[in-house]
Amino acid sequence: MSSPRGKKPENVPTRRALLRGLALTFAAAPILAACGPGEFQPLYGPTASGERLQDVLAKVDIAPIPSRVGQRIRNELIFHNTGGGEAPKPDYRLEIVLREGINSTLVTSTGEAHSQIYNVDAAYQLINIRKKEVVLKGSSHARAAFERYQSIYSNVRARDDAEVRVARTIADELKVRLSAFLSRTPA
Repeated sequence: MSSPRGKKPENVPTRRALLRGLALTFAAAPILAACGPGEFQPLYGPTASGERLQDVLAKVDIAPIPSRVGQRIRNELIFHNTGGGEAPKPDYRLEIVLREGINSTLVTSTGEAHSQIYNVDAAYQLINIRKKEVVLKGSSHARAAFERYQSIYSNVRARDDAEVRVARTIADELKVRLSAFLSRTPA
């Protein structure tokens, strides 16, 4: 099929767009060149101390966290750090404090909620056990919505599922933050 003379196909970039892209590439080159080999390192490669990241993570003791969601977060972190094996003597201790809450949404004129949002805010601090000082501090937040039904069992299961999703979200975020911090921290 041929196109009428004088009309350009729709998905061919114009000369101006090509020149703009080329100019941006040349403008970004000095910035990217400044990032030498010491600037970036793989997250799961050797750490600044030379140890494997998994070995450093295994030396993080996770303090008990009250509540069922706290226990789920703790179990996720322990399994991630040790792989299910026995943990060596800890160099760090991770302490987490949770604040949980529920917000009702989709409230009917009779006051019945058809949907709720389960909220968890986690404040954490990583403590160097030898130096007895806080080396990393921060917070993580997670939300999970769930529907409300006529069946009590369905409501319990829906909230339980929301708790699992929130715990997994917070644990995953803390895994990445710990890994990033410990990978660049010298021994």
